[in-house]
Amino acid sequence: QVQLVDSGGGLVQPGGSLRLSCVASGLTFSSASTGWFRQAPGKEREFVSAVTWTAWSSSNTYYANSVKDRFTISRDNAKNTVYLQMNSLKPEDTAVYYCAASRTPVNSRLAAVRAENYDVWGQGTQVTVSS
Repeated sequence: QVQLVDSGGGLVQPGGSLRLSCVASGLTFSSASTGWFRQAPGKEREFVSAVTWTAWSSSNTYYANSVKDRFTISRDNAKNTVYLQMNSLKPEDTAVYYCAASRTPVNSRLAAVRAENYDVWGQGTQVTVSS
């Protein structure tokens, strides 16, 4: 059974940091593309970041403009875990964050930002940025 478990959310003050983790079972991250999405109350789910994989090219990382230079996605293949390091957090970053994986190649930014290209999802972890 393929499963993603994401964790690491919490309450943090503006300007603070959090690191989200996504652990996979039944799936090897080194041969899958992984993304982070978020959904705030009353809003649609939006792309945050992704690290992609294809058999014919090296991996690429992508970020939403709103988090670029503040968030960093990384992958530890030995632990089969993907991380999202979030720095300089803002109140507008408040949302439920979801880890997602695609077992088919995601080979462009256009593909990476689309939630429908990911077929396995974590349960979500709440991030609240507030003073």
